[in-house]
Amino acid sequence: MAESAIRIGIGNDIHRLVEGRKLILGGVEIPFDKGLLGHSDGDSLSHAITDALLGAAGLGDIGTHFSDKDARWKDADSMVFLQHVCGLLAERGYKIGNVDATILAERPKMMPHIPAMKAKLAETMAIDPAQLNIKAKTNEGLDAIGRGEAIAAQAVALIFKSKACDG
Repeated sequence: MAESAIRIGIGNDIHRLVEGRKLILGGVEIPFDKGLLGHSDGDSLSHAITDALLGAAGLGDIGTHFSDKDARWKDADSMVFLQHVCGLLAERGYKIGNVDATILAERPKMMPHIPAMKAKLAETMAIDPAQLNIKAKTNEGLDAIGRGEAIAAQAVALIFKSKACDG
């Protein structure tokens, strides 16, 4: 069976909020009294997008490529992960059609930071910002996210084979 020219992937990530860490989402530092706990910088938005792209390409998940047991990735900038995965897609002849992502956080308010996140992520993925949509939702006080204990993100990505690579 021939490999599909159009593929879709889903990504999901959640990290606990803790004191003593910077809050990084979409590659942007957001002023807040807590940050996301993780082996890397804990950027749940870029992790969800990275997983969506990997899933679309059938290349496993972020943990397969950037294990939390590998000291190289301790406190790493998650934009490095995203940029690497975009390189893997390009090597296989894929381009990003679009990415749609949702941040789930009770606080801080995300809307003021979404334009900067969108610019940083689009630059990192080498796509037009119009190909990226970022939304933010609260959990209405429900569960760990609603209690302000964690921030999660979900993403879906569409990739396609470029005509030049159909060979």
